Amino acid sequence: MSDATYPENLRYTSDHEWVSEAGEGIVRVGITHYAREALGDVVYVSLPAVGDTVEPGDSCGEVESTKSVSDLYAPLGGTITAVNDALEGTPELVNSDPYEQGWMYELQLADGADTSSLLDAAAYQTEIG
Repeated sequence: MSDATYPENLRYTSDHEWVSEAGEGIVRVGITHYAREALGDVVYVSLPAVGDTVEPGDSCGEVESTKSVSDLYAPLGGTITAVNDALEGTPELVNSDPYEQGWMYELQLADGADTSSLLDAAAYQTEIG
């Protein structure tokens, strides 16, 4: 996977999700280049509902590909404030642009939650080998 990219400004989970700080305690979540490569062509995405409350590690959606179906896991606790509606009609955005147009959902962090517990780009790349 020599073309894999892992932007330095993001945080990562061992479940292959990325997290971007959007400001005011809100983070944007998606899946990493590594995850989308492992999945193959994404054909369907099931996202949580706006208003859902999640705890770290909760399953909160699914990504279906030509190879398999994989759960999405909440990287942090909080409340879903937005979902990427564009994925409903064009789930392939996850393949073509996983860090921008292929984002999954936004999360208002629970009190006391922050991204410092997540992996930085170097630690994530070490973890995936």
